[in-house]
Amino acid sequence: MTAVVPTAEQETRFWDLLESAWSALGPEPNALRHRLAERPRTLGEDELYALDPFLAPFLERLESLCEGMTSTELTDLDRVLERALHEIDRADVHEVTDGSDDGFLYARGFIVAAGREFFEAVRADAEMAILDADCEEMCYFFDRLHRKAFDDYTDTGSGISRESCTNTAHWPDLA
Repeated sequence: MTAVVPTAEQETRFWDLLESAWSALGPEPNALRHRLAERPRTLGEDELYALDPFLAPFLERLESLCEGMTSTELTDLDRVLERALHEIDRADVHEVTDGSDDGFLYARGFIVAAGREFFEAVRADAEMAILDADCEEMCYFFDRLHRKAFDDYTDTGSGISRESCTNTAHWPDLA
């Protein structure tokens, strides 16, 4: 069986959907997200975690943007999320974020939730990640919406896992 990989259109839709949810919250959280992605290494701790109060409203807005989506649409979005979480399931990112397996998953949820600019910054340089950042709700967001709407789990067909330490290409001790 061939693994299903997100299309470029699905990835674009995913990141655009996140941006739409953030945009609805106004300029302050968007400026904070940009600052995280472009930050100097000397950014103060209060600035590193300034996005935290905006996560719940972001997720609420994201959920409202997904209302009425089909099973296929939610599965496609979950596949993109799963792939993004898997891509940054790396030992070097874990070294910066710290935490247990679940804690590392939640830190990666934060990285994705913060948007494509921050995700790409961390993907390019693990040092851009944030110690103990957390957005647990993002990790299974579209799967949860799918279960709520269709009383069933998503089956992404990707052949990968979003769980921590499963991307063996980036965990030398596990390969």
